[in-house]
Amino acid sequence: MHFEDTRIAFISKSDKDLQRAYWLFKTISHPWLVKTGTRMVSLAARWHIPVEWILKPTVYKHFCGGETLERSLPVVEKMAAYRVKSILDYSVEGSESEAGVSHALNETLRSIRFAATSPHIPFAVFKPTAFTTSRLLEAAGSRHSLTQNETLEANRFRQRIDRLCREAFDHDIPVLIDAEESHYQHLIDQVAEEMMKKYNREKAIIFNTFQMYRINRLDFLKESYRKAREGSYFLGAKFVRGAYMEKERERAHKMGYPSPIHPDKDSTDRDYNAALKFSVEHIDRISIFNGTHNENSSAYLAELMKTHGIHPNDERIWFSQLFGMSDHISFNLAHRGYLVAKYVPYGPVKLVIPYLLRRAEENTSVAGQSNRELDLIARERQRRKLKNKLP
Repeated sequence: MHFEDTRIAFISKSDKDLQRAYWLFKTISHPWLVKTGTRMVSLAARWHIPVEWILKPTVYKHFCGGETLERSLPVVEKMAAYRVKSILDYSVEGSESEAGVSHALNETLRSIRFAATSPHIPFAVFKPTAFTTSRLLEAAGSRHSLTQNETLEANRFRQRIDRLCREAFDHDIPVLIDAEESHYQHLIDQVAEEMMKKYNREKAIIFNTFQMYRINRLDFLKESYRKAREGSYFLGAKFVRGAYMEKERERAHKMGYPSPIHPDKDSTDRDYNAALKFSVEHIDRISIFNGTHNENSSAYLAELMKTHGIHPNDERIWFSQLFGMSDHISFNLAHRGYLVAKYVPYGPVKLVIPYLLRRAEENTSVAGQSNRELDLIARERQRRKLKNKLP
């Protein structure tokens, strides 16, 4: 399978959309500009200088759906016209205060109920760090015995996650539990497993995330499968490569323990594709959410499905990319009948700024990402120009 058809890739984009995207990725392709811009926006936010008027029609419009669930619907419906579904992701940085946790919980519950009202929103999603403190997650990750207060907070965390998973189960909306840095992940994995045992008896409703740039995640996947098989429940597996590589390596070096991250991209790619292969071979027990911008892994999963006689629209296998990125993968897969859902961030412009800055930085650090987007957009703009010149 190839993803080179730019007509399909950008079928939902107007000429104006493509022009904005071109200049956006052109800017992002210069690391020094991104660093300077990030510093300026961060300072402006700290000094309460309004920057929304700059960001909203540019970076925000390209990478986000809208300020609320309801205001994101036009984006959802526009992509749905081309068979691309949406996952609305509340992308506001969490606060560890009781009020912040309560707000995140209520907004996530709302997003689950909202998804249940639309055939175009097949999943809900949340970041578990929004529902407890980083201190607790780190303490649990150290594998030392928790204090009495930490145990109480861990139980409150479980109760909050259980409330979200119960809501997802009651509304028949699968929910993706996003992954965090490795030293936070131990308790999250524990709770995700408990939720799958409880709610995945008939099918995968709860999905845990497997970051395949971590050295031990392929073994963890196989162990998770064994537990699901022996426990008679279904394993929901969302696969990503991982988003915290530099932070993970820096922390490991600083604290004097072996890096949990593969030493090179080839090792990550090998484990990622091995995880896809293992999951397809055990599709009777594992549901797959393939969250990648990697063309090879996307094509590989499609090929695995063909080899194993799995229909492209089998609801146990989904492909996903971030809104505003890799449309050539998303729209070409959907055009061929595969199930595709874009992660669509939403939230007030001012509060989504940290997310937008990360997206810009990610596009400069991921090898070739901005240049690939630029090349595809340029080719489609040229194709449209030539088409318009035809008699």
